[in-house]
Amino acid sequence: MTVTRLDQGQRYRPRMAFLKKIETLMMEMQNPDKGIKTQTQTVMITSIPHAVTGNDIMQWILQRLQITAEEALHLGDLFVKYGYIYPLQEPKNLTLKADGSLYRFQTPYFWPVQGWAADDTDYAIYLAKKNIKRKGILEEYEKEHYNMLNQKINYKWDFVIMQAKEQYKAGKERKKEDRYALDCQERAYWLVNRAPPGMLNVLEYGLDRVTDPNENKKNTMEFYRREIMYYQQAILKTRVKSSVSLGGVVKYSEQFLSNDPILSGCLPSNPWISDDPEFWDLNAKLVEVPTRMRVERWAFNFSELIRDPKGRQNFQLFLKKEFSGENLGFWEACEDLKYGDQSKVKEKAEEIYKLFLAPGARRWINIDGKTMGITVKGLEHPHRYVLDAAQTHIYMLMKK
Repeated sequence: MTVTRLDQGQRYRPRMAFLKKIETLMMEMQNPDKGIKTQTQTVMITSIPHAVTGNDIMQWILQRLQITAEEALHLGDLFVKYGYIYPLQEPKNLTLKADGSLYRFQTPYFWPVQGWAADDTDYAIYLAKKNIKRKGILEEYEKEHYNMLNQKINYKWDFVIMQAKEQYKAGKERKKEDRYALDCQERAYWLVNRAPPGMLNVLEYGLDRVTDPNENKKNTMEFYRREIMYYQQAILKTRVKSSVSLGGVVKYSEQFLSNDPILSGCLPSNPWISDDPEFWDLNAKLVEVPTRMRVERWAFNFSELIRDPKGRQNFQLFLKKEFSGENLGFWEACEDLKYGDQSKVKEKAEEIYKLFLAPGARRWINIDGKTMGITVKGLEHPHRYVLDAAQTHIYMLMKK
C-alpha cells in the first residue's frame, strides 16, 4: 500500500511496512512449540483461558531477539499499542507491564496489517451496544462521538440500534469468561483505531502522509504541475554512470587493501590471534615514531593526514614553519564545537570568535570577506554548525 504525497521529493512511501515484521514475530510468539505458553488465569474471580503475563512476553522478546531489557520493553509496548496484544486487567491502558499483568493475543482478523477500515457504522454499533450495556454511562469523548454519529448516519440509525441490541443479546448468552475477554478485545481494537483525545493515534498518516491511500481522488491541474516540476528537477540532477562509480569503489579498495589489518594481515603479529599488544603499541595515537605504513597512508589524501592524531601533530609543526599554525588550531576548535559538549555551544563559539576571527585577535586567521560576513551573521544565533563556512575555507587552504 502506498501513500501519495502532495509535496516534492519522495512521491510514494510504504505505509507502515514494519507491521509485517511485527506480524511475523506474533506468529512465532503464538507457536505451540517455541512460543509463549498460554494458560488459564483468574481476573476478578473470572477464569480467562489462553492468557499470558507481561513478564512472559518480555522474557520471550529478550531471548528471541537478544536485545536489552529497555529495548524489549519498548518493543512489547508497541505490540500492545498497535493492537496485536490487548490487556485484560486495565483495558484502557495500552501499555505492556513487565510483571504479572495479564494479556491476550488479538485475533489476526483484527490486526492492523489486514487493513480493514474501521468505518462509522461499526463504531456506532459498538458505542450503541456499550450505551445499552452501561445504561447511558459513556466516556465524555464517546458521548460526543455517539451524538455526532447519530447526526451523521441518522438515515440508518434504526439499523445501528437493532444490531447493537442483537450483539448485546448474543453476548449475554456467552460464558462469563468469553464475554469478559471479548469486551477487552473490542475495547482495545477501538482504542487503536479510534484513539481518544490526548492519546497517541499510532495508525494516523501524520504530516508526511497527507492523503488517504485508499481514497480514489481525481487528479487536478495542480497535481500534474507538481509532477512536472518534480521530474524536471530530477532530470537536472547530476548522475554518475554505474561503471564509473564501481570503478571508484574498486580503486579505493585497492588503495587501502595493504592498510587493512584484517584483510592483509599486520606486523609484527596479528593481535586478534596472538594476543600480542605490540601492534597497538606501534600504532598508538601519538606514538613517537610512526610506522612506515601509517606514514604512507597520509599520502593517500589530506583527510587521512588530518584525521590521524600523529599526522596532525606533524602537520602542525610544518604549519608553524609556514607561519600559519593558527589555521589548524581553528579547524580543531570547529571540530570540538561540532562534536563536543552541546550545552556549551554559545560559550565555545564566542571563544573561537575572540581567538581567531575578531579584529586584532591573538591567532587571527585569514578568510575572505564574504565568508567572514556569513560567519559573523551566524554567530548572532550560534549552533554547532555555525562555523562550517569558515572551517571549509580554512580546510581548503591547508589542503592546498
